[in-house]
Amino acid sequence: MLSVVIVGGLHADARKAAVARLLADVPGSVVLHHDLATAAAGTVVRTIRDAAGLVSAGEAPLVNDCACCALREDLVPELLRIRDAGGTRMAVVELWDSVEPKAMAEVVAAGGLTVTGVITAVDPALVLPYLGDGDDLAERDLAAAATDQRTVADTFARQLEYAPVLAVADSPEADDEDRELLAQLHPTARQVPIGPADDLTVPTPRRRLVGPLAEAALAGFDVESAAAAQHPACALLPAEADAHGVATLVWHRRRPFHPERLYEALEDITCAAARSRGRFWLADKPDVLLHWDAAGGALCVESAGPWMASLPDAAWDMVPPVRRAAAALDWHPEHGDCCQHLVFTSPGLDRDGLCRLLESCLLTDAEYAAGRDAWKRLPPAFDTLLEV
Repeated sequence: MLSVVIVGGLHADARKAAVARLLADVPGSVVLHHDLATAAAGTVVRTIRDAAGLVSAGEAPLVNDCACCALREDLVPELLRIRDAGGTRMAVVELWDSVEPKAMAEVVAAGGLTVTGVITAVDPALVLPYLGDGDDLAERDLAAAATDQRTVADTFARQLEYAPVLAVADSPEADDEDRELLAQLHPTARQVPIGPADDLTVPTPRRRLVGPLAEAALAGFDVESAAAAQHPACALLPAEADAHGVATLVWHRRRPFHPERLYEALEDITCAAARSRGRFWLADKPDVLLHWDAAGGALCVESAGPWMASLPDAAWDMVPPVRRAAAALDWHPEHGDCCQHLVFTSPGLDRDGLCRLLESCLLTDAEYAAGRDAWKRLPPAFDTLLEV
């Protein structure tokens, strides 16, 4: 069986060091890489290499003028060819800078191949600068398609939070605050230290599997569970923490937001932390679970479907078990799973000030007592953001 390991991350030097480590530790492994930087010329360059060097190179034409679409179309056939040729124990898919591992893991699994590991490579000294970078990927020549509107910050955040394993570069510029920020952003991740790529030696044919990164790469990966862990209704969000100048605030309330007051405070709330995420509840849309996703001073708000409490009993059987379990754990006798559950992580976080600001956006006692019919008549301040 061919094991497929996905290694991604915007921190290119750390990513290359992680890939080199895997090649050195696992005899009979290869690295498949699609370079999207050549998309302007109309093609994506594909290379396959092993620990000794380049094995083959080729090109994949763009699909609908989209480099990332070309990657999707070419990736699985190449992996199947490697598998069918035999002799390869592990294929490492080294993603191009801004390609997100979630999409590629799902493509590989849908193609009938086995993803045994997903790794994001990180330089701790670069975590805060990248989380604070609100530039569009296109401004950095990192866009995967002409229509790519992602920013550096939100792309990096998703790369970081999806992977269960972080390959952490030994960065002399990183301090305790940098390492603590990384730990609080993804507290459940297995962190594996890696050295620079040029410290590695080419393995001998009889060399046994060694090293924690290789072990993590082959430990197994569940694509469906990983997707559920990112869904706002059942996401595994960080817990409260405060160390080395970095804090994580978990804000949980059972009263909906007033749409206008929250909208007016969005900039201050979004800029209060390097990273914030979770789910929230608007009074004028009481049946809709809304997703909050902010990094780099920019906020993305979108509907994630209905709250479980708003569904008829017959519809519960059509909801994935993990979603039902998450709702049951957070169930309230009056409101069901409807709630505010937002998490803010940042160095120098003003927890008290942020809490006061968030509390001021909730319905007042009088507004709350007026009931749902009155809530629905409040001004729909978020319709533009939600494209309603």
